[in-house]
Amino acid sequence: MRDIPALQTVMMHLWPNRTDCEVYLNDKIDVTELLCYLDAKNASHPDYRTTVFHALVMALARMCKERPLMNRYIQGRRTYERYEVSISFVCKRRFTDNGEESLMVFVPNDEDTLDSLSRKIVGEVCETRASEHTAHGIDRVLDNFTKIPRVLLIPIFKFIRILDFWGCVPKALTDGDPNYTTILASNLGSIQCPSIYHHLSNYGTNSILVTMGTVHKESVLTPDGNSQIRDVVDIGAVLDERIGDGFYFARSLKLVRHVFAHPELLDLPLDEPSNYDYR
Repeated sequence: MRDIPALQTVMMHLWPNRTDCEVYLNDKIDVTELLCYLDAKNASHPDYRTTVFHALVMALARMCKERPLMNRYIQGRRTYERYEVSISFVCKRRFTDNGEESLMVFVPNDEDTLDSLSRKIVGEVCETRASEHTAHGIDRVLDNFTKIPRVLLIPIFKFIRILDFWGCVPKALTDGDPNYTTILASNLGSIQCPSIYHHLSNYGTNSILVTMGTVHKESVLTPDGNSQIRDVVDIGAVLDERIGDGFYFARSLKLVRHVFAHPELLDLPLDEPSNYDYR
């Protein structure tokens, strides 16, 4: 990108590491209407369940489509914008202490809706849990690295970091790697854990990390001043402040809240705008 504000250009040189420029956002989002919407949707197809996390992934994908700065990243002290949105997450093969984790990457199409997105995620998770490696093969690559002696791994990874600075890491290493996706999302609610702060990485191109906690009931003050018990979920996000500013980030979060409050928007294809008024 050439039209970068002077302040952000200077920041890339003063603070070249992504972890030096982390901004942490935390919010509680009302999911009462979303849960009613999902209950009705799941009743029509009991063979697979659409979850709140699936809705979050769809809302984040829409946010990146409508808010293009959220799909930018800093690499080699330059700013780039992706051609496509990619959202990654970790799949637990078995819910045990010794259960291995697999890395998954989802790239939504312009025609995707919540239904198609949910089917893809459920299908890939089932395939991953039934197979030894992920479909993307990144697990197999990581397994191969563990067989190399440490004395060789040190110079290998130094060379990989040099390639990463210049954006020349081979696709065999970047495909399926969450460090090279738009958003790394984590459904901590699935293991009964609240949303947490999680640092970004200086390796790769990932500029946004989002965690979702458990859905729980909480007293919420309505606009008319009354108190109601509503279903809410904690959302935590860590962003690289060099890709935008606080005003842009806050408006982007408002879009996610709007989608959850109007879940019928999840049935729109991603290339169809939500027409949300950001004022």
